[in-house]
Amino acid sequence: MKMDSTLEEHFEEMGDDHVSASEETPLRKDAFILEDGEKIERIQQSIRDIMLTLGLDLDDDSLKGTPNRVAKMFVNEIFSGLHPDRKPKSSTFENKYKYGEMLVEKNITLYSTCEHHLLPIVGKAHVAYISNGTVVGLSKMNRIVDYYAKRPQVQERMNIQIVKELQNVLGTEDVACVIDAKHLCVNSRGIRDVDSSTVTAEYGGKFKEEATRREFLDYINLDTHFE
Repeated sequence: MKMDSTLEEHFEEMGDDHVSASEETPLRKDAFILEDGEKIERIQQSIRDIMLTLGLDLDDDSLKGTPNRVAKMFVNEIFSGLHPDRKPKSSTFENKYKYGEMLVEKNITLYSTCEHHLLPIVGKAHVAYISNGTVVGLSKMNRIVDYYAKRPQVQERMNIQIVKELQNVLGTEDVACVIDAKHLCVNSRGIRDVDSSTVTAEYGGKFKEEATRREFLDYINLDTHFE
């Protein structure tokens, strides 16, 4: 089907801009009908076809295992966060010590994949919340970040998904997340700007107030112009 010329011009104008139309990762309704083994088998064949099309010799000892390795990596590792069954279980506990200040988990290492070019996104997430009576284990915050990172992503959407999940787990709107990451679709291709990174933020509840937001940014040592 040929794209309407107006639409074609629009997408060409957009270029590599990171545009996402939804807070939810776009998935088909039949996304989880296939078992992982069958997905690996199908992806393996597709990767093999791509490599052959590029002219690579898959009889070479170094290359012949690549389609299987890539397929398993896609399903079991870098895109494992697509499956809802892999969402981390986040047990909460009563805030018995009545800690009422901000709790910040900063410098959470993040590896994701740009959904426009399937190239890596590498960076740090900084997450904070203010308890309204419950707390969550610190490692669970890292696991939530990792879960939403392990899928084809847009950084803005990932930010929103992390905050919404923690709001749901903790039963409070008072959650914030800042992500500072390098996109290899910018760093290694296209403009090839190796030094640039992308900073996004999502603030909920009290973090929308300037004083609370500034306190959070001070904790993570980011200038307040990222507000």
